[in-house]
Amino acid sequence: MARGNTQNSATGIRGEPLRQRVTDAAERLLREDKADFSMRDLAAEAGVSFATPFNQFGSKAAIMHALSARRIDTMAKRFAEAPPLPDAADRVLFAIDTAVEVMLEEPGVNRVVMGWIGTAGPSPGQVLAHSTALWTLALGAGEGLTATRREQALRCLPGQLAFAFRGVMSFWTAGELPDEALASNAREIASTLLLGFTERPSP
Repeated sequence: MARGNTQNSATGIRGEPLRQRVTDAAERLLREDKADFSMRDLAAEAGVSFATPFNQFGSKAAIMHALSARRIDTMAKRFAEAPPLPDAADRVLFAIDTAVEVMLEEPGVNRVVMGWIGTAGPSPGQVLAHSTALWTLALGAGEGLTATRREQALRCLPGQLAFAFRGVMSFWTAGELPDEALASNAREIASTLLLGFTERPSP
């Protein structure tokens, strides 16, 4: 029993807290405009051995994916802490606004992070799963969606919203979409996706 406790303690020290130490260091380097940092630079900033970032993540791309997941977690946390809205479509648009707010707080850093999302790491990333979970949270039970299509909406919309938001973000990342146009474009594409699933008054 004592041996099991020791193993758990070691896992706690060498597991998530150490990964957080590495990702925190990566964020600091990005904030210092050192987007081209090497894994050796990262290890030095984190105060760990040269091998640690590789052992914990496997590649720089995987670290950037982890930073993206951290941002999506922040979006979900802020969304969950806000007063709840009764209508699913309104919640989706609020989630859009929340997501954009997070991205624009550190646009330089976040453009770098987003630029790495399309780069493959040693294993598949979890960015799509994280993003889909955010839109699933926003849709909730689908209140206000067309009753006959609600089940379909709850099944397919989270993934489609993840794809759509990622598409808008890619143009923002490339500098083709200015900061001030990010929210309106993201809201418009989300509204378009919602059109087929919302109750609309008869003409």
